[in-house]
Order: sequence, then structure tokens, then C-alpha cells
Amino acid sequence: MRKTTTFALLATAVVALGCGAGSTDNATNSSNDAGGASDNAGGAKGDDKPKTAKVGEPARDGKFEFTVKSSKCGVAKVGSVPLGQKAQGQFCLVTLNVKNIGKEAQMFDGSSQKAYAADGTEYSADTGAAIYANKNAETFLNDINPGNQVTGVVVFDIPKNVKLAKLELHDSMFSGGVDVALS
Repeated sequence: MRKTTTFALLATAVVALGCGAGSTDNATNSSNDAGGASDNAGGAKGDDKPKTAKVGEPARDGKFEFTVKSSKCGVAKVGSVPLGQKAQGQFCLVTLNVKNIGKEAQMFDGSSQKAYAADGTEYSADTGAAIYANKNAETFLNDINPGNQVTGVVVFDIPKNVKLAKLELHDSMFSGGVDVALS
């Protein structure tokens, strides 16, 4: 009985901390957006909704500025011959630059990133495949200090007949995210 109570208290504390962290990140997003949508994808001041960035354009969410460099789909396997991972469908490799624009270190986590097909179907990142696609684990729980940046590959395993339309990039799992159109 005591173990159950302790577990319940710990679970409640984790949820409460998660909610508090979400509030902090959302406050960060709000303070970054206080100047208008220009903090996200270059929109004009006073826009109610930030514009969607395009490949090659910087887009901000919280403490990170993302620039998608390229995306390549139709990849069957990532990694080397003895080690690697095969796609269930096809891998889409998204190369992006992540710069910390905040005043303290922030952890970049590839698993917080999402991709969407034109019909709105959401795909999560494949962190296992990303380990093989990145030589130095750039997109796996990487702390980035203020002013520093990393470039890495986020991997999505999607069905062979699907084409990605946009990404939703996040500075943490609790942030609102920023959209980047892929087409």
C-alpha cells in the first residue's frame, strides 16, 4: 500500500512539474512573440497568427531559431552496412540548423519535432534512426549553450505513398511550436 501511495505522489509531482514547465515555455513563447509574428517567421507586427516559414528561412520557437536546410524522402535505410536501421515505409531526412537565441542552455530533442502530410496526418520523429543518420548525435538530447548552434538530421519514418507537407518544430515538448512548409 505504501509503495502505491509513494508512486502516486511521485507521478503527481512529475505531472505538476510538467505543467509548470509548460507554463514557463509558453511564457517564453509569449515574450518572444510580444514583438509580433516577426519573431517567428518574419511576419509583420500585429499579425494574429505567425506566418509559416519556408525551407531556408529562420523560424523561432521559444529559445531556438530553426532553419530547415533540406528534406529528402524515399530513403530505405540509414546507417552503415553492418549497423543501421531499415524504414518501415520510407525515411524522410530533414537537415536543420538549431541556434540557441536564449540566455541559458537549452536541450534540443529531436523526438519533440513533428511532421505532417497534406491531409493533416501527424508523424513523430524516429530517434533510433536519427542516431544512425547523425555522426555525433546532434539531434538526440543535445544541450546547446546561448549563441551556439548545431546542424543535424531529424528522421521521420512514413508510409511509402506519403509526402510531407510541413514540419512543426519545438524548443521543448511543452512549447507551442513553429511551422515550416516543405513544399
